Amino acid sequence: MTSDRLTHVMRPLRQGLRRLRERTQGRLHRLLPDQDHRLLAEGFDHGFYLAANPDVAKAGMEPLTHFLTYGWKEGRDPRPDFSVRDYAELNPDVGLSGQNPFLHYLKSGQAEGRLARHDLGFRHDVLADLPSLDVRLQRAAARWPQLRPTSGDPLAKALETSRSGLRDLHVSVSHDDYTAHLGGLQICVQREAAGLAAQGIDHLHLFPVDTFPTLRTGPETSLIGGLWNGRPIGQFSAQTLAETLGRCLPKAGRRSLALHSLLGHSSSDILQITEALEIRSGVFWLHDFASLCAGFHLLRNDVADCGAPPPESPACGVCIYKPRRSLHVEEHRRVFEALALTVLAPSASALETWSQACDYPRAGAYVRPHASLVPRDPVEVASPAGPLKIAFVGSPVPHKGWPVFQELARRFAQDSRYAFLHFGPGGAGYGNISAHAVKVTSDQPSAMRDALHQEGVDIALVWPLCRETFSFTAYEAVAAGAVVLTGPDSGNVADFIETGGHGRVLADEAALIGLFDSGEALALSRAHRRPQLYDLVFSSLTAEPEVRPGS
Repeated sequence: MTSDRLTHVMRPLRQGLRRLRERTQGRLHRLLPDQDHRLLAEGFDHGFYLAANPDVAKAGMEPLTHFLTYGWKEGRDPRPDFSVRDYAELNPDVGLSGQNPFLHYLKSGQAEGRLARHDLGFRHDVLADLPSLDVRLQRAAARWPQLRPTSGDPLAKALETSRSGLRDLHVSVSHDDYTAHLGGLQICVQREAAGLAAQGIDHLHLFPVDTFPTLRTGPETSLIGGLWNGRPIGQFSAQTLAETLGRCLPKAGRRSLALHSLLGHSSSDILQITEALEIRSGVFWLHDFASLCAGFHLLRNDVADCGAPPPESPACGVCIYKPRRSLHVEEHRRVFEALALTVLAPSASALETWSQACDYPRAGAYVRPHASLVPRDPVEVASPAGPLKIAFVGSPVPHKGWPVFQELARRFAQDSRYAFLHFGPGGAGYGNISAHAVKVTSDQPSAMRDALHQEGVDIALVWPLCRETFSFTAYEAVAAGAVVLTGPDSGNVADFIETGGHGRVLADEAALIGLFDSGEALALSRAHRRPQLYDLVFSSLTAEPEVRPGS
C-alpha cells in the first residue's frame, strides 16, 4: 500500500478514535455533581493550562476535560496560583484520599485556610523536577526518527545547480535545520544565507538529523542533514558527505566555513568533511557557551549563573552537566586545534566570559554585533493614557525569566495601575496577562519591534537567568521605545542597558517587586519619557565580506 493510500485510510480512523476519546472523557467528568463541575469551571484558567501544556493545545483537547481526566493525576496545575503537587504534599489527608486536590481546595480547603502552593519560588520547582542529564539524553534518543542514510547521488545532483559554478562555496554548521525551526540562532543563519545568495555564493548547511542536547562521539554519531542553497538534499553519513564533496567539487575555488553550533555533532564528522573540502580555516560564532560546557546557558542545575568555573571545582561538581562537560571541551578543542578558527562574538560580554573560561588556540577573536540601533523620527503612540503596560517578550520558558514575569503579574493582578502582556510565537495569555502572537522571520525582521510600538508598551521585562550573548528581544524593545528592566546576571542585556541608558539593571527580584510596589515604575511610562525610536539594522554575519575568511 502506498504512503498516500495508507494516509487516506488511516485519517478517518484516527478522527473517529479522537471523537470517541473526547466523548468518553466528557462522560467521565460529567459524572461529577453539577455543583462540583460548575465550581471547577469557574476556578479553572483555560488560557494558563494551554500555555503551560503545549501538548494539550497541540492535540486540540478541551483543557478542563484534560485536567479532570489526566492532568491532575500527572501533576499539571489548573491555574498559576495553585499547585497540585504542593497541595497534596502540604495536605497529606488529601493526597492519601485520592481526591482531586484542586476540587478539594475549592470546596473546603480555601475556606479552611490551607495553602494553595508552597512559597519556595520557581527555582525550587525547577530543582524538584530536574531530570538527570542521562535521562535527558535518553529522552532525546527516544525521539529520533528511524531514517536510513541517503546515498551521495542527491548531493551530487544538487551540486549541478551551483550559483557560482562551484567556484565559491560557503559551508555552515549548526544544531538543526534553520529553515524548519524558529529561534535567534536560526534567524541568524537565515540572514547569513540570504547574504550569500545575494552575492551568488553557494551555501551548504549541515545539521544533525537526530537532534541532541550535547555533542556526540563514537557510537552516538548521527546522520547529517544537508541544505544546498536553502533546499533539503537528504541525510548522509559523514563518510558519504566527505567522499561526494571531494569527488564532485573542483580543486580550485574559494571555500569558507562558519561553525554556528556543534550541538548534536561529533568533531570527527566535522573534521572529516572539512578535510575533504580542504578547508583549513573558518569562523566560530559564540551564539551560546556550548564550547565551554554541556550546560550551554552556563546555568548551574538550570537555576543559577555559574560563569563556567574550573571543571575540577566543587561548584562544577554539584551540577548535572559536570559528567558531560569534559566531552564538550575535548571535542571543541580537537576542532580548534585542527582548524585556524577566528572567534566571533555578538557582544563584548560574551567574548569576555568565553575567553576567561577556555584556552583554545584561535586565529583571532572579535566582537560582531548581530544588530545595531539607528535613530528614527518619533512616531506618536495612539494613546498614552491608561495603565502602565509591562511586557514579556519571547518564549515563555524559565531560563528567559518567564516565572519572574508571572510572579510580577500575579502580585499586581488587582492593581489598576498596571497591565501585563506577552509577545511571542503563539502568545501565552491567561489571568491578567494578555497574549499577542508575534513571529519574527527573515522576511519580517521588525515584526516584534512594530508590535511592541503599536501596543504602546512602556516597560519590557528582559530578565534571563543566564548570560545572554546578545538578546534580540532587548534590542527590539528599545527600538520600540520601551524601557528594559533586567537583572545583574543577564550578560549582554545588562551591558547593553547600562551602556546605552536604555533602562535599569536591578539588584534582584525583590528590587523588581519593590519598583512596582512603590509606584516608582510609573515614572517609566512612554508619556513621561517621550522615548527615542530606532530602526534595527541586522548583520548578515559571515556573509559580510570582511568577516568571511576563505581558502
